[in-house]
Amino acid sequence: MRKLAILALLLVGLAGCATNAPYGNFAAAPLDLNQKMAAATVAQLVALYPPAQTRFNLKQPTTDAYGASLVDALRAKGYALLEFAPQGAGQGGPQGAASASAPQAASQPVAAAEPGGLDLRYIVDAPAATNLYRVTVLVGQESISRAFVSQNGTVVPAGAWVRKE
Repeated sequence: MRKLAILALLLVGLAGCATNAPYGNFAAAPLDLNQKMAAATVAQLVALYPPAQTRFNLKQPTTDAYGASLVDALRAKGYALLEFAPQGAGQGGPQGAASASAPQAASQPVAAAEPGGLDLRYIVDAPAATNLYRVTVLVGQESISRAFVSQNGTVVPAGAWVRKE
């Protein structure tokens, strides 16, 4: 019985750590590599979530090279984006973005879990002392992930996209 209680506490602790995971770009990749990984990410998102019918709610700042490239590429493909605004921020930024994309929010696809759009987060990381990069994008409760390898100043996929539903 005691072992079962310890196991339950351990699982609850691990679940708590998983939900508070940091998001962002933790890889020191050059700008052009970040742009190419963001373009590949958007190509996969287009295949899974129809542009002009999907709104993404950014749940983290996108001030890094990958995030800025991702936002530009998503907008270029026709996605509506609600920019990240920390709690307690001024009313001007996010309200303006929400009202600008309100007509598109009315035609949300069935895949949208919330009437206001799908939450979008990303993690870009790299194992130490390797030329590998991993991009994980969390859309709502699902995630897609892909590894990339840097070769001769460019980045190429190191495998297929993996989707966790």
